[in-house]
Amino acid sequence: MGYIKEFDKAAIGSAFILKDNRDNGLSTEETSCDEAIQFYTPPGSIPCTFCANDDSCHIVRTRTKMMNILLDRGKPREARTVFNNLIRAGHKPSLVTYTTLLASLTVEKRFEYIHSIISQVEENGLKPDSVFFNAAVNAFAELGDMEEAVKTLTRMKENGMKPTTSTFNTLIKGYGIAGRPEESARMMELMSKEENVKPNLRTYNVLVRAWCNKTKFEEARDVISSMVVSGIQPDAITYNTLLTAYAQNGHMNDGEDLIVEMRGNNVQPNERTCGIVIAGYFKEGRIRDALRFVYTMKDIGVRPNLIAFNSLIKGFLNTSDRDGVEEVLTLMGEFGVRPDVITFSTIMNVWSTAGYMIKCREIFDDMVAAGIKPDVHAYSILAKGYVRAQEPDKAEELLDGMTSSGVHPNVVIFTTVISGWCSAGSMESAIRVFQKMVERNTSPNLKTFETLIGGYAEAKKPWKAEEMLGLMEEFSIRPEKTTFQMVAESWRAVGLTKEANRVSGAYKKLDNRPAFPVESLEKIYQKEAMNTRLQIPNIAAGDQKGSCGTNQIVPPPPTKTPPMVRRRRFQGQLCVSGQIAPICTVLLLN
Repeated sequence: MGYIKEFDKAAIGSAFILKDNRDNGLSTEETSCDEAIQFYTPPGSIPCTFCANDDSCHIVRTRTKMMNILLDRGKPREARTVFNNLIRAGHKPSLVTYTTLLASLTVEKRFEYIHSIISQVEENGLKPDSVFFNAAVNAFAELGDMEEAVKTLTRMKENGMKPTTSTFNTLIKGYGIAGRPEESARMMELMSKEENVKPNLRTYNVLVRAWCNKTKFEEARDVISSMVVSGIQPDAITYNTLLTAYAQNGHMNDGEDLIVEMRGNNVQPNERTCGIVIAGYFKEGRIRDALRFVYTMKDIGVRPNLIAFNSLIKGFLNTSDRDGVEEVLTLMGEFGVRPDVITFSTIMNVWSTAGYMIKCREIFDDMVAAGIKPDVHAYSILAKGYVRAQEPDKAEELLDGMTSSGVHPNVVIFTTVISGWCSAGSMESAIRVFQKMVERNTSPNLKTFETLIGGYAEAKKPWKAEEMLGLMEEFSIRPEKTTFQMVAESWRAVGLTKEANRVSGAYKKLDNRPAFPVESLEKIYQKEAMNTRLQIPNIAAGDQKGSCGTNQIVPPPPTKTPPMVRRRRFQGQLCVSGQIAPICTVLLLN
């Protein structure tokens, strides 16, 4: 922002801001991400005497200064809130305030307010200056509305203000965003007709990007050649822009040639340049070429970062290239790059997916021995592996290990363990893990409940599956259509089509309701539940999967209160009532 130079940032300390907030009731706290802009003082507010007399208001200056600081810190929403509080307190914004607001909304891409801000400036009798016009041009350009951007440029000239190189750069960028690079080039030609306005490095870089966005590579290279002719040296941004376009469109052979040209023009490739090349080779499936380029980075003088090495390891693991993984690990040591939790997790995931849980656990233990703290993702990889290997008891043991290590299990890993017990046919164990989940203040989600429903369906206990619908209400989770379908199918699987139809009908009655009232399912159950004895074939009395037979079971009919599990928040416990029914070798990374 051009206006920031007018303010003394040092004068705004945090203590002053807090004191000023208390004195004037102008909190910077964000009340809503989608809060509307307050352009008019609300009824009942007392207008500021200084603002009413068009005198310089200290509070307006201070608040505008704060808005600029927040914008510079990447907090445009907070800047918007400061503006709204200023209006609510009865103050009249200055031109600088409106300009800062326009810049903040542009960063947020809330372009619907552009015309309103321009109208407010006019209504308040403020005369726009070049900074305001440039902010408006930039807003329209970011929106891609180049007709309005050009109209704003015309108004700027009509008010006696000359566009600058920055103004034209913004228009060139806007045409690029709108997918009209030809107009961007034409706008660059118009610059030569303006007095004291010449293209600079940014002008050329923006034009290169405009052509690259339309995959016009030859035109982009012509712009770079024009730069050199005009005496402007391309920089790393220039080449990185074209290199990114090559990488995204499968032209990495041209990309390597561009690296040679780049160095020939005395432009040093940076870490981003090399990252683009590696990513480009990955996109084309050329993992070996990506590794070859890492060796080239030694000659270039750029040190590969951990992201590049982790990507290489993942690439070689996906292609079952053991030698490639070992080579990357050796290279990491040569460059002095220490593996992190992502490195280990990547290798663990391959072993886990392949079913080699002993080796997966060895990698995990190597990570701990190397002094690297596992994160929840690393534990989740182990848990999923144990569940796939039909060892849910080991998956559950991880939950206690995580807690002792200071890692809080999330809903994903809890649900994974629950699914393991459901697959094993032990619903008592699944509910035990669910209880742990609630005791540790981890809220279940839709997937958690559908996992339990699926488990009860496999155990041939559809009435227990249906109880989960009521329990979902206890946790304020709305069942989806698929949830009801799972419950209905669990009834249908035991030959009770009428019960399946009843559950499907319950969903249809709830489908169009805006909310999910607590009593809704209960009323439906009371009205439609069968009170007769239900004949259920092929069900064993235990929690294990049923075997063929002619046993008859009388499940408990739906009661007035379907949920069998309730949360007692004051105790922090879940109260249960009723029946609860070979890719590579182990890699030692030190």
